[in-house]
Amino acid sequence: SMHSSQNEQDSRFYGKFAGVPVFEPSTQQEAYDMVQEAFGLSERHRIPVLMRLTTRMAHSRAVVEVADVREQNALHCPEAEHKRQWVLMPANSRVRYKALLEENARLEQEAETSRFNTYTDGADKSLGIIACGIAHNYVMENFAQGAPYPVLKISQYPLPAALIRRMAAECRALLVAEEGQPVVEEALRGILPTPIAIRGRLTGELPRTGELTPDSVRAALGLAPLEAHAPSEIVVPRPPALCQGCGHRDMYTALTEVVREEYPTAKVFSDIGCYTLGWLAPFHAIDTVVDMGASITMAKGAADAGLRPAIAVIGDSTFTHSGMTGLLDAVNERSPITVIISDNLTTGMTGGQDSAGTGRLEQICAGLGVDPAHIRVTVPLPKNREEMKRLIREEITYDGVSVIVPRRECIQTAKRHAAKK
Repeated sequence: SMHSSQNEQDSRFYGKFAGVPVFEPSTQQEAYDMVQEAFGLSERHRIPVLMRLTTRMAHSRAVVEVADVREQNALHCPEAEHKRQWVLMPANSRVRYKALLEENARLEQEAETSRFNTYTDGADKSLGIIACGIAHNYVMENFAQGAPYPVLKISQYPLPAALIRRMAAECRALLVAEEGQPVVEEALRGILPTPIAIRGRLTGELPRTGELTPDSVRAALGLAPLEAHAPSEIVVPRPPALCQGCGHRDMYTALTEVVREEYPTAKVFSDIGCYTLGWLAPFHAIDTVVDMGASITMAKGAADAGLRPAIAVIGDSTFTHSGMTGLLDAVNERSPITVIISDNLTTGMTGGQDSAGTGRLEQICAGLGVDPAHIRVTVPLPKNREEMKRLIREEITYDGVSVIVPRRECIQTAKRHAAKK
């Protein structure tokens, strides 16, 4: 899962595209066990291995039984015959691709005998169920006494084609329950030799978008819905919001007051982080969020196309992760953009880790070529709002690259630091 992305991307596509194995746990214990298994598989076959975690797996927890600690592998250079696999010049790439295709057959055999892929027989052959990863839980929750149909649980890829053919030979129809995209459902049409009814996300039995649930799987199985419970009148929805006292709030307040009142044609291109919540009420301060670093590059593109003013909002951590190259490009092209690096002195979105550029943002921007006269630092506090608005006005009118750094520590890490003291 990519939790900083606006959509959960199905990494099984990448596994198929790259020809590498993929593990998809159905339980927390499997997630733990699979990491060890994946390292072993990677070492045996000298190949990267993907771990696919879906949203519900990543947002859950359980007690797991831990294994003995393995000894760390000795650091060593690969033997002579393997050295060429790490230098992907065209001559090597052609040789490596042929070897990868041959390796894929062995990886499929590993999947067919894997303890994470299980075939459970059932007496009722009118339907066979293929359940991938956490979807296996949703299927089994609907059968307290065990499923009456054959169930193939898939948690290790490449797809175990032999097990799929066995199920297709025994059952009159197949239901594919998988989180994300219909990767397996589409693949079945290339694996199975004879036509068979295949049901799933593509055919509408399961929803095409969003997460699966036990109820949506229950409906696809043709079972009557369970008794519905009325929504709680005590617990109300609480969408995420910027913390009270957050410096991003004061930055957005000043920015929106300038932009709305004085620059109705302005566009504010934002980035990935806590400050993305500036899209929500009461600020409604940003126009785009696409990926890490896109704030500066999109503002540059818009400015180069004639948009005035073009404003980018990016956090200090995101800037040092993915924003510096875009800023260098803007400097080289002399693009008239205003970049607001909202500096809360930490990586706030993921728990308050140290930020790579803390204390050096001005030096970094100057080193990239921004005119030091247009690198402006301010403290985002309500009492400084008019000063912030003045800085924003001045830099918006500058015909070049300018950077404003509103700097105040994240309210959450400030609380922790105060408690420690």
